[in-house]
Amino acid sequence: MSEVVLPALGESVTEGTITRWLKKVGDTVAIDEPLVEVSTDKVDTEIPSPVAGILQEIRVQEDETVAVGAVLAVVGEGAAPASAPVAVAPAAVTPAPVVEAPVVVPPPVAAAAAAPVTPAPVVAPVAPPVVVPVAAPAVAPAAPAISESQDESDPNYVTPIVRKLANDMGVDLAQVKGTGVGGRIRKEDVLSHVAPTATVAASSAPVVHQPAAVSALRGTSEPMSRLRKVLAERAVASMQNSAQLTTVVEVDVTKIATLRKNVQGAFVAKTGNKLNFMPFFTLAAAEGLQSHPKINSTVDGENIVYHGSENISFAVDTERGLLTPVIRNAASLNIAQIAGQIAELAERTRSNKLTPDELSGGTFTLTNTGSRGALFDTPVVFLPQSAILGTGVVTKRPVVVTDADGNDSIAIRSMVYLALSYDHRHIDGADASRYLTDVKARLEAGAFEANLGI
Repeated sequence: MSEVVLPALGESVTEGTITRWLKKVGDTVAIDEPLVEVSTDKVDTEIPSPVAGILQEIRVQEDETVAVGAVLAVVGEGAAPASAPVAVAPAAVTPAPVVEAPVVVPPPVAAAAAAPVTPAPVVAPVAPPVVVPVAAPAVAPAAPAISESQDESDPNYVTPIVRKLANDMGVDLAQVKGTGVGGRIRKEDVLSHVAPTATVAASSAPVVHQPAAVSALRGTSEPMSRLRKVLAERAVASMQNSAQLTTVVEVDVTKIATLRKNVQGAFVAKTGNKLNFMPFFTLAAAEGLQSHPKINSTVDGENIVYHGSENISFAVDTERGLLTPVIRNAASLNIAQIAGQIAELAERTRSNKLTPDELSGGTFTLTNTGSRGALFDTPVVFLPQSAILGTGVVTKRPVVVTDADGNDSIAIRSMVYLALSYDHRHIDGADASRYLTDVKARLEAGAFEANLGI
């Protein structure tokens, strides 16, 4: 028999809550096969079986919280004891409510509800006639106003193609207003006469707006997950125990946009990662912290502790909530290294493969508010950090630019807002502005060629 215990999941983790058993008593398990899901105040993770065998006993039920080192289950050889009080997995009794946000699947759209598609008539001399019910007789008599002359210089001349189209569609050409040169009737005029709202090109058919799917959560309630409760408690504690303020600057990142366009192919080929704006923001923010240590500090009682490294936490949006893995010593890394860490850590965060230690130790946070299209927000500083930088969406718009001779003009530029929230107990607005001004200058210069790492 082998006992499965709650392992130490990080230096600061002392307990965990059982969220879901992946096996029931009597099931066969392989070595290192996930056995149970555990939630801590840092991360949700799976505990694997240390041995192969049969799950003999479950000692901690779902939703119970136990300390590190506690025995969770027993795995051994042979069938599970028939008299064991936990012979039936907890899920077979009354399932604990699932705390993760459910996946919202849009309801199927009934075929009858689909918007009708009206293709524009196709003009082809060899095609069979398409009869459209109209008030006019099926074959319209030739009108005196419509010239039968073969002289194309005659303004009343109608081409054979247009005449055949009108005949096929039952259109009286005398009732059609021509929009061609000299009032000449074109095939577009015939089509518009039959269906005034139809467009000439099928590709220009009006786009039918599809309303957003109704969430399955509408009108329901669910308990907070352990992670969500921890985030809520920390957010409230941070707002109550610090004086938070936000300063915003506008940054022209056109040169970075151009650099990205020029090196994207080579960057992907060399690193396997797409080059977006986040690595540039991260490096500029980390370099700025080296010159402005107040932004990269912590209040400890009546002391201010200035950190000796720039460990950048970056926010990752997951179904379980917002998590912040850490890029350590970011100021010493190049763009390729930062891009690689962002991609790798974000992927493991979303797939629940991070260790608690990878979520701790951050000294400053970067949150990409613009990833969902927002211009900027006022992000919350989570203690013990003193500042967090929010990056808005990069968007093109007309701005005033000044050339080397001082002449102003209007140009289309790639612009972004940077919003710095900080602890006003020891960081003044002037400190925040100086930091943001330096970050702005670094980004607008766009001189990152030597930092690409490719």
